[in-house]
Amino acid sequence: MKVLAIYSMKGGVGKTAASVNLAYWAAASGLKTLLIDLDPQGASSFYFRVKPAKKDWGQRFFKTYENLLKQIRASDYENLDIIPAHLSFRNFDVVLHNLQKRNKRLKKVLQGMRKEYDLIVLDCPPSLGNLSEAVFTAADHLLVPVIPTTLSERTFNQLLAFFAREGYSQEKILAFFSMVQSQKNMHKGIQDTMRQAWPDFLTSSIPFSVDVENMGEYRAPVDQFAHNKPANAAYQSLWQEVHRRL
Repeated sequence: MKVLAIYSMKGGVGKTAASVNLAYWAAASGLKTLLIDLDPQGASSFYFRVKPAKKDWGQRFFKTYENLLKQIRASDYENLDIIPAHLSFRNFDVVLHNLQKRNKRLKKVLQGMRKEYDLIVLDCPPSLGNLSEAVFTAADHLLVPVIPTTLSERTFNQLLAFFAREGYSQEKILAFFSMVQSQKNMHKGIQDTMRQAWPDFLTSSIPFSVDVENMGEYRAPVDQFAHNKPANAAYQSLWQEVHRRL
């Protein structure tokens, strides 16, 4: 079993769209896949039409994997299950702060799923705290969307610096460009600069596209309503590249 976390310190970079589409393509490729929506906003859950539990269960999330098993919901797609987000997940940093070995708690509970799933996809909230560090420990790879803008470049460099300072392996990081507007000279220039500074950037990139924005209207992965569009081909290509790394 592999754990793939889609993470960014910065919001609005296409993180949830990547989580939804990559989980979909992983399942379509034959991997038994579980998407865990860790973001209390619950966008991934919304896109897959999966409702959260009515009762607050966030306090029990990191205790045993049996608590997670009770919250698994089937999606409309073969090989793909969902654990939907709950508003109580907003307290995860506090919950983890009060636990021993907090950085290892997420990894421990996810290991209980190893006989059930080939891949776990974590859609992470845009933050840097106890939950993020638990994700850094649990994930085999951290997939980081980066918009080719100065601010997004700065945020990515801050993440690299944090990994170096705290002793996390930068080899876990798989960065890719997201929301790319190829007609903008700035986007092209920043992509070239960042690829030179970080040669491990994935070759696949996701274009800025109305089809990605329309996921909210259709509440489905892009392949379901824009099969022949460039955005769908881009997500499929991204999944194939990530799969090879896994």
